[in-house]
Amino acid sequence: MRLLCSPFLLLFLLGVQPVEVAAQKIFSVKYESGADVKVFVVDYESRADLLVFKEEYESRADGNEGHWHFVDYASRADKKIFFVDYESRADLKIFFVDSESRAGWRNKSKQHLLY
Repeated sequence: MRLLCSPFLLLFLLGVQPVEVAAQKIFSVKYESGADVKVFVVDYESRADLLVFKEEYESRADGNEGHWHFVDYASRADKKIFFVDYESRADLKIFFVDSESRAGWRNKSKQHLLY
């Protein structure tokens, strides 16, 4: 018996495979030990690794481009962060922007932290 794989079957099979989406649903933890990433908020945009726009709606906070939606429960988060008091203790430096078009990575070498 010979199996034939049509392009449509191949597309169907690829379409049902799980795809990793780096959604940016964020939960701020109380203790450093519970965090995936330690974050410091810088005073100047030029010092940030990532420019972050706070999304009001969870459905708009997908991808890894600095659009964050803060969730109320850790179980709903894709990443748990802890805000540190000193820049030297941070894995990631962020700056909050007021326009979604300004959000994005300034230091792409840190992008892996939020995947």
